[in-house]
Amino acid sequence: MADALPAASRSNEAVVSRFFDGARPGTQTACGTGSVEMPILYFRDDCFAAFFTADRRRVEALMPSTQLHPIRIRGGRVLLAVVAFNYIDTTIGPYGEVGVVLPVVHAPRPPPPLLPGLMEAWYPGFGGLVMHLPVTTTAARDAGRSLWGYPKFVADMGFEMTPERATCRVDEGGQHLLTLGVARSGVPIPDRRPVLTYSVRSGELVRTSIPQRGLYRLGVNGPDATLDLGDHPVARQIAALDPSPRPVMTRVYVERCAILPRGEVVGSAQRFDGHLGGDAEGALDVCYLGGR
Repeated sequence: MADALPAASRSNEAVVSRFFDGARPGTQTACGTGSVEMPILYFRDDCFAAFFTADRRRVEALMPSTQLHPIRIRGGRVLLAVVAFNYIDTTIGPYGEVGVVLPVVHAPRPPPPLLPGLMEAWYPGFGGLVMHLPVTTTAARDAGRSLWGYPKFVADMGFEMTPERATCRVDEGGQHLLTLGVARSGVPIPDRRPVLTYSVRSGELVRTSIPQRGLYRLGVNGPDATLDLGDHPVARQIAALDPSPRPVMTRVYVERCAILPRGEVVGSAQRFDGHLGGDAEGALDVCYLGGR
C-alpha cells in the first residue's frame, strides 16, 4: 500500500502503511450517477474546527430522533461545532468540505452535562449529528447523500493557510454562507480517536465510525477564532441557534489521515435533508503563505 501513496503522503510511511492495511482492495459501490471504491481513504488534509455554545431548546427542536440528545454545557447551552476540511489527497480526488455539526449522545435518556463533550468517542453513544455539509464537488455530494444520508450540497470554498492562522470562506451562488478563522496555536495532542457521525438516510438513523490518525493543537476559549455568518439561508439557520460570540475550544490539525467506511443503522429518524443546493460544480481555492 505504501508504494501506491504519493510522495507527499509518506511523511511517516511505516505508520501510514499500518493504518491503511486491509483498506484495499475495496468494494466498488454505486452512488448518484457514478460509483466509488469503499471505504474512501483520506491520506492528507488540512483540518481545523471551532466549538461554540448554542441555545439548548432551539437545538433540541432540530433533533430527528428522540434518542438523540445534545450535549449540555451550562446555562441552557449546548455544543455546536464548525469543522473545515481541505482534502488534499484522497481516493475520490481533492475537495473542500465544511461541517456544521451538533455533538450528541444516542441514548434512551439525556446524558450528564459536559462529560460526553470531554470524553467524545470514549463516551457510549457519542457522535456528531451533521446539520449541514457543503462540499465543492458533485461527486462528494452524491456519495455523501446516497451512502450515508449526509446533508451535503455544493458550494464554493476558499482556504487560506498561514503559519499563524487557518481560514475558510464558504459561498453559494454569490451568497456568503460563513467564514471560519482559527489561530494555529495551542497544546499539541495526538489523536487516535475515531470521528463518529450521525445522519439520516431514508428514515434510518445511521452512525458512522471513521478511524483517523492525527496530531492537533488544542486552543481553549478561542480568543483569536472567528465565525462570520453571511446572508445565505444556511447561515440564517445557524444564526437562529444563537451561537456564542467566540468558541469554547478550537482544534487545528498539524497532520491527519482517515478512512471513511459505510455506517450502521441504529434506529429510525425523521427526515433531516438539510439544504439541497444546485447541480453546478463548486470552486476550491487554496492559498498557502500568499502563494497558490
